[in-house]
Amino acid sequence: MSATRVTPTPALRTEVAIVGAGPTGIVLAILLGQLGHSVVVLERQPTPYPLPRAVAVDSEIARVLQACGIGPGLRRHSEPAETYEWRNATGTTLLKFVGKGDGPSGWPQTLMVNQPQLEQLLTERLAQLNNVTVLRGRDVVGIEETAGGVRVAYRDAYEEVLEARYVVGCDGANSAVRLMLDIPFEDLGFFYDWLVVDVIPHEQRVYDPINLQICDPKRPTTLVSGGPGRRRWEFMRLPHEDPALLSGAESAWRLLAPWDIHPGNATLERSANYTFRARWAERWRDGRVLLAGDAAHQMPPFAGQGMCSGIRDAANLAWKLDLVLEGFAKDALLDAYDAERMTNVKAAINFSIELGKVICIPDEAEAAARDELMRAALDSGQPGTTPPIPRMEAGIVDGSPLSGTVFIQAAVGGADSSPFDDVFGVGFRLIASSPVAQRIVPSLREWFAFLGGSIVEFGPGGNAEDTDGKYSRWFEKNGVTAVIQRPDFYVFGTAAAPIDVPALLERLRSQLN
Repeated sequence: MSATRVTPTPALRTEVAIVGAGPTGIVLAILLGQLGHSVVVLERQPTPYPLPRAVAVDSEIARVLQACGIGPGLRRHSEPAETYEWRNATGTTLLKFVGKGDGPSGWPQTLMVNQPQLEQLLTERLAQLNNVTVLRGRDVVGIEETAGGVRVAYRDAYEEVLEARYVVGCDGANSAVRLMLDIPFEDLGFFYDWLVVDVIPHEQRVYDPINLQICDPKRPTTLVSGGPGRRRWEFMRLPHEDPALLSGAESAWRLLAPWDIHPGNATLERSANYTFRARWAERWRDGRVLLAGDAAHQMPPFAGQGMCSGIRDAANLAWKLDLVLEGFAKDALLDAYDAERMTNVKAAINFSIELGKVICIPDEAEAAARDELMRAALDSGQPGTTPPIPRMEAGIVDGSPLSGTVFIQAAVGGADSSPFDDVFGVGFRLIASSPVAQRIVPSLREWFAFLGGSIVEFGPGGNAEDTDGKYSRWFEKNGVTAVIQRPDFYVFGTAAAPIDVPALLERLRSQLN
């Protein structure tokens, strides 16, 4: 580890120090706090950032937020976006992404949110956890690994020291933690300047489609929901334009005018230039210090996966840190973190780039050729589909056909049904289509329970009722009897028959040990 040396002083002690109180850091703090761990969050800004940034949450990430205890609030402060349509300069449809109904995780496939509102929900939940402390207005100025942990120097009025067993840098694209560790980026060299404009319309309008991409070479433009009661426009800076002249309220109102958005019927909440980047840190772990969120990776916004990817990092890392801190697994378990997450992040970045290559075309002849190809594909009946999240090939998975995919969440409990996670909680879950517990020797059942695992059995004599039949259909379709779901909702592995269940549990124990 290459880092700034910390001057020894009396120190505050905690199990995990998180640098950065954005969505990634707050989610990680909540998940660890709910597991009973002491956490200190260090944030350089004295108050939460009040203006919009990320606006999209997918079904899997909504489930993680549900696990943080903010499910009801998330439903109140979001709106589903079933359609994302692409049109050319004349209004002709080139591509349409449609995601109706709930995704496998039991939430709408895309939710549009206002990030400050989302962070407020998370902050209120965080305040309920007495074992989590948030220190704002603190600049981290030094990190030094010791024999049993990490010493973190931070400064407000004075320089102070925090001692933690592990540190996670969630401090954004300009991460001080990453710079102190001297971890370079692999940059794909894809970057464009866009003006991002958020408005609050004074009157209710129906936007059809709710999310729209205008592939006009004269001005590529994005129009999307910014959460209930808000709209966002994004305007690409053209090659001949001065970024300084594009920014500011005057330019924003000028560009909004064609949509009949003006100071008389809308409030300009934010207008800011952004340079979209595509890159990831070469490694996400350096001893007892780890990176997550924008500190580890950045991507263009066209697939709506920036904030989602950071929250996935938090969900993946939380349960691994929990097992290591509790002594259920060795420190080497943390090596699986970036091995599991990097494939997913790289796929999200590459997909965002491919979308961007289609959108960011300022040449009219090139755009016309693009339009012709896309129209031909649409006319041939080829639907626009969002690529599935790549299956997790490495890490804590057993290599069975479904391992590394996200397991479903559906309603359980009959007439008074609730989502599965609200009933059975979050953690390792052995879920079976029929009672199987009697096939597992007591010592193995005790180990699984000690891990925080529990067994959920459908069918006669089981402890769960499949309200809508979604679980029985899943087991039947995939030809398995049981599945082990990890705390981040990914499948560890499956058992084809009840007799195979003990071996499935033994494979999990072997990998964790």
